[in-house]
Amino acid sequence: MRTVLVHRADKITGPYEGKIALQDKGVAQGGIIDMPDGTWYSYLFRDYGSVGRIPYLVPAKWEDGWPVLGVDGKVPETLNLPASKGLIPGIVNSDEFIRKKGEPAIPLVWQWNHNPDNSLWSVTDRKGYLRLKTGRIDTLFVKSRNTLTQRTFGPQCSGSTSLDVSNMKEGDYAGLCALQRKFGQVGVKIVKGAKYIFMISNESEKPIELQSVPLSQNTVYLKIDCDFREKVDIANFYYSLDGKTWTIIGGPLKMQYTLMEHFMGYRFGLFNYSSKYPGGFADFDYFHISDQITEKK
Repeated sequence: MRTVLVHRADKITGPYEGKIALQDKGVAQGGIIDMPDGTWYSYLFRDYGSVGRIPYLVPAKWEDGWPVLGVDGKVPETLNLPASKGLIPGIVNSDEFIRKKGEPAIPLVWQWNHNPDNSLWSVTDRKGYLRLKTGRIDTLFVKSRNTLTQRTFGPQCSGSTSLDVSNMKEGDYAGLCALQRKFGQVGVKIVKGAKYIFMISNESEKPIELQSVPLSQNTVYLKIDCDFREKVDIANFYYSLDGKTWTIIGGPLKMQYTLMEHFMGYRFGLFNYSSKYPGGFADFDYFHISDQITEKK
């Protein structure tokens, strides 16, 4: 189990003495924070399957010159803390892509999957939409740039979007993904001039299209549900033609947190990339995030 060890000395060169400060649930590896009101906390993390490393704020106090972490040696699952009054509502947030004067084009709840090409995205070309443009050819989704992401969270979460595909080109792929090495995608592709809703799974070592459905309209709604309860780590993929009635597509993705390739938990991502002819674009009307998922029967 990952454990918090603390060492102290009267001078930097020692001698040092040490002890275990916390050993519970594998919560560890962080620092100690003193608050303006005189209280103390330790900010740590815990590995929790495919959702990645989740942050823990652990009460701390001092006894005989030692920091004592937790409550009776345990990490509390909940804390009675006031609501944040910071600049960001949370580390994740829904986004209507409507910006007022002076607001950042991309708030800090978002992160790009690579250093982006800033000429290939916009929230001003079409008011109230995120536009992702293609500027090159990519053969692998994870190598493409300008995928805009937010982290998933537990114990369960859902991400959804509305996608306008009317300006996509032949060979384009756009939609919503659950991003890690073993990724899953639900979106729209253009093949021989026709539109198809697709679901791709990379649960194996090679991306496999599990299902595609013909699409006869320019707007489609996409959703991914992630279930991290008790580390079940399953994602399900959905589409809707009206934003109300959802149809599951493809199959469930068994999510897995890998360290070597991504070193992060799963992230929702809005993507658009070209496999044939750069220059098309996809418009995303919104991104909504929720702590509720569709319960499977």
